[in-house]
Amino acid sequence: MTDGSGRTASLPVPTGLGALSATEILAGYKRKAFTPRDVVDETIAALEATDAACNAVVTPMYEQARADADRLTKEMRNGGAKGPFAGIPVTIKDLVFVAGVPAYGGSPLNKAFVPDVDAAVVSALKASGAIITCKTTTCESGYKLTADSPVTGTTRNPWNLDRTSGGSSGGAAAAIAAGCGPIAIGTDGVGSIRVPSSFCGVFGLKPTFGLVPRSPGFSPPSWASLAHTGPITRTVADAALALEIIAGYDLRDPASLPVSPRRFDTKAVPLNGVRIGASVDLGYAAVSPDVRAAFNTALAILESCGAKVSMDGPGLDPGILEHTLKPIAFTEQAAAVASRTTADLAGSETDYRDLVSAGRHYSGTDYIEAGYRRGQARSAFLKLFERVDVLVTPTVAVTAFEAGQLGVDRIDGVAVDPHLGWSPFTWPINLAGLPAATLPCGFDRDGMPIGLQIVAHWLDEPTIFRIAAAFEEAQPWSSFWPPLALRKEGRARAKA
Repeated sequence: MTDGSGRTASLPVPTGLGALSATEILAGYKRKAFTPRDVVDETIAALEATDAACNAVVTPMYEQARADADRLTKEMRNGGAKGPFAGIPVTIKDLVFVAGVPAYGGSPLNKAFVPDVDAAVVSALKASGAIITCKTTTCESGYKLTADSPVTGTTRNPWNLDRTSGGSSGGAAAAIAAGCGPIAIGTDGVGSIRVPSSFCGVFGLKPTFGLVPRSPGFSPPSWASLAHTGPITRTVADAALALEIIAGYDLRDPASLPVSPRRFDTKAVPLNGVRIGASVDLGYAAVSPDVRAAFNTALAILESCGAKVSMDGPGLDPGILEHTLKPIAFTEQAAAVASRTTADLAGSETDYRDLVSAGRHYSGTDYIEAGYRRGQARSAFLKLFERVDVLVTPTVAVTAFEAGQLGVDRIDGVAVDPHLGWSPFTWPINLAGLPAATLPCGFDRDGMPIGLQIVAHWLDEPTIFRIAAAFEEAQPWSSFWPPLALRKEGRARAKA
């Protein structure tokens, strides 16, 4: 891949077992090249080093992870451990419950809260044999697109520690980018999987709304109609494997879809016959020049893979942020803390308190009218998918900005909303409930990653995986590592 000026990035390659993909780890177990304890020890070492630099971990679960690894190592020696993810390290965003482990959700309100039940995705991962290593950082209640919070402070980007990781699944994406295990679980209400994945140069998937159950946990109360749960990985194959495990029906989540288990093919094949609609700005968004350049290069790559690319889009209302998203998202955030007083929120960030205040001032009529406009947006996507199979856009209009900031207020000289205006491509997809993925497609002139977003029809994750796998083969991003990801041992054994 190249940066926004056409230069090819040259980066170090980590060697630790924590930097292997899930498919590589499973193959290594099969060959008896290493054990789950070996993998977990090196993954924990990578997490400790990354956390010291990036502030990616909220609650370590290292002793339990080592105990689980020892148990699985013994089982493998005695004939094999059961479960498709047996011995695979996984991190969990702190908005997702793990029984017996604190769940702060980035909020001072939850400083003493310890859930007594696993979220459905955690139950599924444990049943698959996965090893939970830690809880990762998020912002307060997932309200913004960085992972800074009053509980954990600022989470930084492993590509440049002066830059934000993005969020709100910022700790998850930073850890994956730095080689701290192959799978992270994040949540996405307005882009919180895709934004940090784009900023950190990894693959992130927001599944169809309801495909992956969210309960019990913080996300449904905070973003009742917007929140999705999904994987962040370094490879397309790993994301597909993770989705096969965590997708499923759960009555505790009223939005959960009663769909049958599915298997996803991630073998790269030509994209002949695939119709791709492309929009660099959705007709109204400000976009940085480096992002535009990388996007145009990505379109050429997709065409070289056999796809038919046309400039097309859903034709959304340019006022969708102010008139549709904010009345819905801010009201749902305010509802999540409806019983809390001003004094209760004194320890929260000013921006969060302002958002809650704005949400409390929308009327029921405002919320319902925004729902009508949301339906119009969904109809626009339905019409688009009569013409194309997928929509591709930049994932974010900018690359990672200075750590500790809410966002940027200008892009290429154009004023934008500093909270959500610099990510105009992610939250419309949440409003529609569509599946979407981000994959690395280049670097800006400062060497920061740029993401390409692929949006498909409802429940059409297979087409996303097909296109992403073809792009991954043409531009194998997993060979690009941030400077922080320097590991000294293990990979040679994995390849033996």
